[in-house]
Amino acid sequence: MMSTPPLRFDLTDLRLFIAVLDAGSMTLGSQQVHLALASASARIRGLEAATGLLLFERHRGGVKPTKPGLALAHHARLVLQQVDRLQQELHEHAGGLVGSVRLLCNTTAATEHLPAVLAGFLAAHPALDVDLQELPSHSIVARLLDGIGDLGIVADSVDVSGLESRPFRDDRLVVIAPRGHALARRRRVGLAELLQHPLVALDDDSALQQHLALQAMKIGRRLPARIRLRSFDAVCRLVAAGVGLAIVPALAASHGGEAVAASRGRGPLTFKVIALDEPWADRRLLVCARSFAGLSRPAAMLAAALQQNPG
Repeated sequence: MMSTPPLRFDLTDLRLFIAVLDAGSMTLGSQQVHLALASASARIRGLEAATGLLLFERHRGGVKPTKPGLALAHHARLVLQQVDRLQQELHEHAGGLVGSVRLLCNTTAATEHLPAVLAGFLAAHPALDVDLQELPSHSIVARLLDGIGDLGIVADSVDVSGLESRPFRDDRLVVIAPRGHALARRRRVGLAELLQHPLVALDDDSALQQHLALQAMKIGRRLPARIRLRSFDAVCRLVAAGVGLAIVPALAASHGGEAVAASRGRGPLTFKVIALDEPWADRRLLVCARSFAGLSRPAAMLAAALQQNPG
């Protein structure tokens, strides 16, 4: 009985394959691994020829993995993770810890909690890099389960079954309103009533904005944003100027109030903070991984740094 010859995979081909799959585009995937488009296309065709399988469906908008392609992706990620860990351990034996950690996080973590933690971590480990990507919490969970990313920071409102999780920070969402607004004297306000008024919002690609849009959709509404901005400080400034209401993390409201006060020569806060009367407004952020014990040493070190002084 004749045996099937073993398949031989090139690590560059596997890295290219994963880059193209994640980007959904041959052009973008080839750019990520620093290959010319023609060379990348030839490598993918060679990979398909070697396996005898169609790995991608090509269409005008990009590429989509076939079922065999998804199977290859699952194992390719495991192989590449093990190769990366091997390289890191060899570098450690050679006298230095080097490597990169892919960290997926939601908007609040990215803008309010992580800068100070990452500043200290990166300063203490100059040979380590952090690949930070902002995504909605449900997308982070899905990517971690698929092996895309080392660590994630998500709100506890999502299902983290299949992942290990540990506390990171409390994250309460609040409403901010201009002084003199009809809701400014209220202590609490629900989302349905809030959506009757114009809002100042973050850009649509913000993880928090996508979360809020989902909550609005659940009650059959949409977010009536007058303007969309890139930062919480900018949102707070426009609310203070009377443009509209906004939903922001409590910490961002505090920081935004300080920024507004500073811009006005240490004057009083010019917006009011109101409790958001929704069960999903009181959240806790969690650090998640498929397995903390299975993390590479750099990822384990970052996980430990993230879990210092949780609260």
